[in-house]
Amino acid sequence: MKLNMKLSPMLPVILAAFLLTVFSGCNRKGSVSKYETAPVSRGDIVQHVTASGTLSAVVSVDVGSQVSGKITALYADFNSPVKKDQLIAEVDPTVYEAALHQAEGQLASAKANVTLKRQNLERKKILVPLKAASQLDLDQAVAELAQAEATVTMNQAEVESARANLGYCKITAPVDGIVISRKVDQGQTLAATMTTPVLFTIAQDITKMNISASVSEADIGQVKNGQAVDFTVDAFPDEVFHGTVTQVRKAPTTTQNVVTYETIITVDNPEQKLFPGMTADVSILVAQRSHVLKIPNTALRYTPPEGATFEQTPPAKLERSQRLVYATAGGGVKLRPVIVKAGITDGVDTEILEGVTEGTPVVTSTLSSTAKSSGFGGSPPPQSP
Repeated sequence: MKLNMKLSPMLPVILAAFLLTVFSGCNRKGSVSKYETAPVSRGDIVQHVTASGTLSAVVSVDVGSQVSGKITALYADFNSPVKKDQLIAEVDPTVYEAALHQAEGQLASAKANVTLKRQNLERKKILVPLKAASQLDLDQAVAELAQAEATVTMNQAEVESARANLGYCKITAPVDGIVISRKVDQGQTLAATMTTPVLFTIAQDITKMNISASVSEADIGQVKNGQAVDFTVDAFPDEVFHGTVTQVRKAPTTTQNVVTYETIITVDNPEQKLFPGMTADVSILVAQRSHVLKIPNTALRYTPPEGATFEQTPPAKLERSQRLVYATAGGGVKLRPVIVKAGITDGVDTEILEGVTEGTPVVTSTLSSTAKSSGFGGSPPPQSP
């Protein structure tokens, strides 16, 4: 017996749609992120403030000339060691010798005038009782003597000034040290008018030197007197030198809207390897912690990817001293936000004061995203056109 069944013309379309729905429902894919983590560990952290500065002698003296004239002799040159009061240069004394002789002549004349005025006064004292001179004549003689004596005092000062100027023609070293700069040549004429011309610069002792470092306003609050300093110079790139912070100057310097403060660092230079004017790259030790909890700075900077799954909602707002890190949860596919309190940092790791325990894995980066499927594996079936 034959069964004659008529199939609806829509049946194939309905069947295809059903199968597509089943495969789609069974193969929906969710994004699963893999995370790189680092455990919270214990160790030492050393925090530095970096800056740059210039080396200089502790005491550097510019030797100038108080008189004008031609330099007739130079007795010191670059790198010459000198002693205090040692003759290092001479200026032509001819003009100043003549000025001294003239002042001495005027003084002698003034003294002779005093003698004459005194004798005149003595005569008036005799003549007044005899009515041969008036009291007015006597008073005038007293005044003339006083005026002559005042002239002697002024001429004496002129002699002393002329003698001092003549002495200035011999230029001596004001301190013991070494000549680091000579700015004139023999035969050159000096003009000591508005400013004092500089002949030499003498560094008193380059076995002790200073670094004048410019520290930014963001870091200056951490810098204190007595802190240890390491620094390098281009002349000796493989050698680390040491110094100590001795002064933090409160006067600001603003360059292109950047505010810095001058910090003085004292340096020992027993071998005299360091020269004045060298540029130093400075690292100031401002804090040090031993055997503390620490995590990589990458964990503090980590931001979860879009679509990440959280064990709990991350906080919307943190206090000023708080930081947010993430630990893994749910078999490593979920993130657990953790609020921590951070301490000092060395630029690689940061001290953690509270919030996590040693060994806790914290996320430092997202490695990749993979697919997880529920139901059937493989690719979804092709759709009917």
